[in-house]
Amino acid sequence: MLEQTVTIVNKVGLHARPAALLVKTASDFPGEVLLVKDDKIYNAKSILAIMSAGIKQNDIIVVKINGEGEVQALESVIALIKSGFGEN
Repeated sequence: MLEQTVTIVNKVGLHARPAALLVKTASDFPGEVLLVKDDKIYNAKSILAIMSAGIKQNDIIVVKINGEGEVQALESVIALIKSGFGEN
């Protein structure tokens, strides 16, 4: 299992559009993709889970990846988050 801590940089956090981009990116990989915020674990392949996390700008989350393609999956998810989901 790989994990990396990252800060959400886009101004509106993970509202519907960036959440959908995250789910799409996570779903491109066969392994497990999880987000951890405030000691709660959210499935990054579920739009409902991501939206329920209430992730806002400057929130610090941990991205955890387990399974096939985990290195590429981690790199892709982290790059998407650091890019501000194309909103900055």
